[in-house]
Amino acid sequence: MPETKETVEVETERWENETLNPTLAKRPERKKSFQTVSLKEVDRLYTPEDVNQIDFPRDISFPGEFPYTRGIHPTGYRGKLWTMRQFAGFSTPEETNARFKYLLAQGQTGLSVAYDLPTLMGYDADSPLSEGEVGKCGVAVSSLADMEVLFDGIPLEQVTVSQTINAPASVLLAMYLVVAEKQGADWAKISGTLQNDILKEYIAQKEWIYPIKPAMKLVVDTFEFCTEHVPRYNPISVSGYHIREAGATAAQELAFTLRDGIEYVAWGVEAGLEVDRFVPRISFFFNAHNDFFEEIAKYRAARRIWSRVMRERFNAQTERTLQLRFHTQTAGSSLTAQQPEVNVVHPMGGARWFSTAQIYCALYSTERTKP
Repeated sequence: MPETKETVEVETERWENETLNPTLAKRPERKKSFQTVSLKEVDRLYTPEDVNQIDFPRDISFPGEFPYTRGIHPTGYRGKLWTMRQFAGFSTPEETNARFKYLLAQGQTGLSVAYDLPTLMGYDADSPLSEGEVGKCGVAVSSLADMEVLFDGIPLEQVTVSQTINAPASVLLAMYLVVAEKQGADWAKISGTLQNDILKEYIAQKEWIYPIKPAMKLVVDTFEFCTEHVPRYNPISVSGYHIREAGATAAQELAFTLRDGIEYVAWGVEAGLEVDRFVPRISFFFNAHNDFFEEIAKYRAARRIWSRVMRERFNAQTERTLQLRFHTQTAGSSLTAQQPEVNVVHPMGGARWFSTAQIYCALYSTERTKP
């Protein structure tokens, strides 16, 4: 029987009277209310009436088609698996280089570089301000010689490399490209990603060096350089991950991240760059938290909002410009031991379960790590 509003309302009332209320009389619900991780109320029951305002062609559509709610790839992972990389970097360039080679030998399909705090803040390892921090939370890189050792024996024309570096990102990119050049690599064939998202540093991570305007100019200059000389390289990864880890809800993470992305596009346009040339290489980085359906909804909403803003505000003409490409990592904050005296007996089991659930959030949204 075709569903109508009246039919659904009648059937809902029948269900409440015949099925729900007798059950509640015997066994009340555990809590007065249920909420998502972001404190959004979760109703007891959802019916077609909750989605009757959705227009399928306008709001959902098919995979690989505007507004890309269901993903930017028509076949999802049936066509190609996501890029797998472990965030790695510690101690000296020699030790991290050995780790990189081990990871690649085990089947990892890309590299992700963790730099130490002095490097992130633009200090050399021998600076007095670096004392106690060198090589502690990432690899120490103070010079081109360090970068050469870091990627010794790793063909940069063949391996995609993600670099988590922001304030001094343009300097580290220059070193990276010189190493590639010394290897005989063609810059036009090099692919990878530079985080280079200075706005989220002011918002959440706080590893900024310069005032906002000159810092933003460095970001836009990187856009221009990569567009002309390293066309397969992503010069920025607009990051919501750190904002979520700093305490934002899913909706706040999405709002801040997309707004930052829009600001970068606006600065690029103001500098004279063509939207359909530089925006396709803007990538994003989201958090994968514990609430299964909320995270899936966040990713789907992100793609839809981005595609509409690019078309309606920036007059984007190509599909690639409209497609939001993003990478996601499981939520570190979700693994914090709230009751260490209890959790100490099963830390790894709990960590694995949460990470698996978070990964599935990304997979079910048809998210795909940027190529």
